[in-house]
Amino acid sequence: MKKLHLFVPIFLVFVITICAVSPVITKSEDISKKVFRLHIVANSNSQADQTLKLRVRDKVLDYSKELYKSCNSSLEATEITNNNIQSIKKLAQNTVAFNGYSYPVYAYTANEYFNTRKYEGFTLPAGKYDCLKIIIGNGNGKNWWCVMFPSVCINASTDELDRALTPEERKMIESRGYAVRFKAVEIYEYLKAKADR
Repeated sequence: MKKLHLFVPIFLVFVITICAVSPVITKSEDISKKVFRLHIVANSNSQADQTLKLRVRDKVLDYSKELYKSCNSSLEATEITNNNIQSIKKLAQNTVAFNGYSYPVYAYTANEYFNTRKYEGFTLPAGKYDCLKIIIGNGNGKNWWCVMFPSVCINASTDELDRALTPEERKMIESRGYAVRFKAVEIYEYLKAKADR
């Protein structure tokens, strides 16, 4: 009987939380379908490998300026990336070689789980996003993320978000008031991603 008294309030809190967060989960999943990200993983956490990762990043972002210039959706960004994946891989591989390393480079598109991520001026909720993934060497180092479409990391302007998100979605990711709800979404999306494996 004592356990039942503890279970009922915990269960009620759980139900209320799910009901309160449910609309945020739906909007977060809509956002994740509209955004195409870049994910670069370094060979290791050594200073040299982390610097190399950033040099590869700079070359890929510079190359991407023209690629995504007229892009209108995440689906289109994925298609453009797939059509240019060999050029992207070659560019990254050449950058690695130019800097004196012989690490192999892997480049491909993927749909993978990302934690909640704060950028300057907005926060993207956790969830599964389409992305260009580049792994340098063993891929055991810290990674670097950014948003390729809308081209926030290419043009360094949050005005680009208007190309993909509704005003309501944009307001949600720019509001500080969603921090707790985004944490709940992160837990939900993490458990969902684990269940999908």
